[in-house]
Amino acid sequence: MAKSAANAKAKSATGGSAKVKGGAAVASPPRQPGVERRRNHPMRPKNGYYQVILTQAVPHVGQPGDLVKVRAGFARNYLLPMGLATFATPHNVRIVERHKIRLRQLEEARRAELLNIAAQINQTKLYVTELSNADGYLYGSVNADRIASELQALNFPVTADQVRLDGTIKQLGNYKVNLHLGQDVDAIVELWVMPADIDQPA
Repeated sequence: MAKSAANAKAKSATGGSAKVKGGAAVASPPRQPGVERRRNHPMRPKNGYYQVILTQAVPHVGQPGDLVKVRAGFARNYLLPMGLATFATPHNVRIVERHKIRLRQLEEARRAELLNIAAQINQTKLYVTELSNADGYLYGSVNADRIASELQALNFPVTADQVRLDGTIKQLGNYKVNLHLGQDVDAIVELWVMPADIDQPA
């Protein structure tokens, strides 16, 4: 009974567990949860490196939302003070993961929309009229801006930089014009360049 009381007193005094050896109580080192938390804290570098989440694109490092491992000095002196990155705390990682999921959903919806537009453009024929000489050469030309404008008149959201045209069209005739709508979606529109004094087909 006296030995048990001694063991309890030893445990209480050390703040840890006590082992009995040779009739004497030997205390084990007390746990230090505060020290352990600081050692494993995401804002504390490990082996000279930080794990951070990029908030903007950084050349040769990564894109926004990327979880990257960088040298502590690079993080402290450049990425963090410039607002290019934030610490990879569990909370921040969860936020980024949710944001990535939402971005993927938006990208998938956008791609489906572009595919629908491409399917409609592939079935479309554009007719433009231009003044020309007897040999079929235009006095002017048909460029990417003109083609985009004609498509916009048909309610297609196409801009000139999406029209893949080598130079300009300077002769009457039938042309297949490539369009890059975005992501990996392309389309082809059939273009008829006709003399100005000829009525367009119905």
